Amino acid sequence: MLDLTELEKQSLSEIPHPSLPEGSSLYGGTKVFPDYQAENGEVYFTLVHGIAHESSVSFVAILQATRALRKGFESAIYFYGPGSLNCLATPGFPTTGTSAFPGEHNINNSLKTFITEGGKVFCCRFGLSLHGAREEDLIEGVIPTHPLDVQDALIHYARKGAIINSTYMF
Repeated sequence: MLDLTELEKQSLSEIPHPSLPEGSSLYGGTKVFPDYQAENGEVYFTLVHGIAHESSVSFVAILQATRALRKGFESAIYFYGPGSLNCLATPGFPTTGTSAFPGEHNINNSLKTFITEGGKVFCCRFGLSLHGAREEDLIEGVIPTHPLDVQDALIHYARKGAIINSTYMF
C-alpha cells in the first residue's frame, strides 16, 4: 500500500468502498412510455451542431437516430457547423483509423452502422470548410450538402411530418 498520512487513511476509511457490490441496482427499470414503433411513412430527422469528442450530444443523437431507424422510421441525420467534423473518416493517431484512446471511433462506427442499415447522413460543406476539413475525407455514404440546404432540409422533413430532434452545441 502507498505511504499514506493518518488523515489520508482516515479519509479513505470514512465510507467503505465499494459501498455497493458490482451489479447492484441503483435505479428502477420501469419504462413509463410505450415502446413506439413507426407507423407507415413516419419520419425521424436529427440535426447535429455538436463537436465530435467534445460532448456526448453528437454521439447520443446518432444513437437515437439509429434507434428510430430500427423502430421502422425513415431516419436521417444532418450535420452542420462544427457538427460536420463528426462525418470525417480521417480521425486517428498516429494514423487514420487508429484509436488514440478507447472510443475515439465510436461516432465513426455508429455513423457507418446507421448508413449500412439504411439511414441517410447529410454533411454541410460550409461546416467542413470552417475547420479545414476536406469533402473527400467524409465517411463513405455521407451526402455533402450546400450551406443553404440546412434550412431547406428542415422544411423538407417538417413537411413530411418528421419528428425533429435538433441538437446544438457551440
